[in-house]
Amino acid sequence: MTFAYSRLLFVALLSLAAAACQTDDKPAQPGFTSYARDEGATAAVPSATESRSAAIAGKSSQRTANRHFIEFRSRYALTYGHSYVVFGRLNQAGQMVNPEVAGLAPKSDDPNVYVLGHLAPVPATTGWTDGDLEDAYRSASWRVLLTDAEYRKVVASIRKLQASSPLWHASLYNCNAFVGDIARSMGYQVPGVWLRPQQFITRLREMNAGKKIASRTSSAR
Repeated sequence: MTFAYSRLLFVALLSLAAAACQTDDKPAQPGFTSYARDEGATAAVPSATESRSAAIAGKSSQRTANRHFIEFRSRYALTYGHSYVVFGRLNQAGQMVNPEVAGLAPKSDDPNVYVLGHLAPVPATTGWTDGDLEDAYRSASWRVLLTDAEYRKVVASIRKLQASSPLWHASLYNCNAFVGDIARSMGYQVPGVWLRPQQFITRLREMNAGKKIASRTSSAR
């Protein structure tokens, strides 16, 4: 009986995944960096590595040293992937210093719980999951550099969202929806949450790169 039930859940998972994610992931997309407020530096800039981002953007290491950032990111997984944000501070080389991660995922590592989450809400974790900070698994990313005041407001929004998101459901409230709420709190437009995570992060960048974050975040300077 348990085996039969597991097979039914697996079939349901495949059906939902096929309905919500119509295309396969592409090869890893390059990283992109935007400046939230700096004049003449708001366009998204492709970079091959984290340390090259500031140089390609035409900014000196002094401008990026100790700058705060938020990075909207997706990674590959055994299923259709995962979207989340990384945030913190950059050193002079443009490398992250003790970054934090926020994202929505099933709290249990049991694959049966993950499958069940396609049928009913399951307990969620809102922090780091395995592979989030490994470049080998990154499929797309968009980094936004922030002033101290902007960063404090973004982090406050993330903390509030983490505290109010106890459940994960593949269709009703998934990782894309969680990241979308963070982006929306910054005044950004958000694509449909039923895209594959790589598509979701790529379209989020394409819809918003070059825009200043909303006044509710950037007014305090």
